[in-house]
Amino acid sequence: MWRSLALAALVCSSSPARAGRASAAREQLRRQETERLVDQILIGQSVQSSVSRILYRGHQAYAAGALLEALDRPLERRAKQDVAFALAQFGVKAAEPALLGLLREEDASIRMTALQGLARLGSDQVKRISPLLKDRNPGVRREAARALGAGGKAPVSGLLLGAAREEAEPEVRAAMLIAVGGTGDRKQARALEGFLGSSSETTRFAAAQALCRLGSPAGFQVARKLLSSRDRYERRNGLALFEGARAKEAEKMLRPMLKDRDPPVAATAARILYQGGDARMLDWLVLASARAPADAKLAYEAELETLHLADDRRKQILARAGIRAPRR
Repeated sequence: MWRSLALAALVCSSSPARAGRASAAREQLRRQETERLVDQILIGQSVQSSVSRILYRGHQAYAAGALLEALDRPLERRAKQDVAFALAQFGVKAAEPALLGLLREEDASIRMTALQGLARLGSDQVKRISPLLKDRNPGVRREAARALGAGGKAPVSGLLLGAAREEAEPEVRAAMLIAVGGTGDRKQARALEGFLGSSSETTRFAAAQALCRLGSPAGFQVARKLLSSRDRYERRNGLALFEGARAKEAEKMLRPMLKDRDPPVAATAARILYQGGDARMLDWLVLASARAPADAKLAYEAELETLHLADDRRKQILARAGIRAPRR
């Protein structure tokens, strides 16, 4: 009897150790895979899929560290473009100094990509970014505006409005106006309303989006007309006015759209609310996808894909709802 008890105790005491070793082994395998993916990025092989896989695994911080080391070495132009792209996608704060350094690159595509990364980080380095509002390349000016808007600094709003008034490219001007909305500076609502009368449809739409991001009634008036349309494409345009808006500003307009008969409209509304700060909407998207018929499921999965939802997180959400996760 005592031998059986001793053996059982030995098995129980060794189980945590075995579990720990197994976990460490799995982590080592994941790191080895990440290192292989980083190598692919550095040689320009399957860059997009490698970055997506790293994000899916949640190993972007580890991968970013390896890529930052690579930037310390001389790189060919294409390799530097790929490294900049990966760092911009990873959204790792430790990469911010490197991204700021890439703003000095002669290659406009690298400057644009670095600005996209800084926007993802919500960088507050206004003095380093704002000069690029006058860059010779329109794409760089556009991304500089987006980065400044993502920083959420109200004092930048006047700078963006001034640049928008001087900007000749409609697409760039639109980015500058939308970025004003991103700063949260409600004092600029009246100035933005002036752009609603522009002869350019792109400019009018951008001004309306900026106003919606600020929670302005003038923007909501434009959105309400589109969201109430019988045309699903107009309703989708109405949702686009709330891209980047805070959930507390958008909720009143978008929550009814969760019941829209068009799955892409409902899914997009949920994703915008989630990105605006309503964490409950991630569960809503996962459960809606799980319960949707096959022909509607893609709409929800497309939005979840943009959020880089990991399988473990999906399983947790489904488990709480008593739903068994499908094999993927």
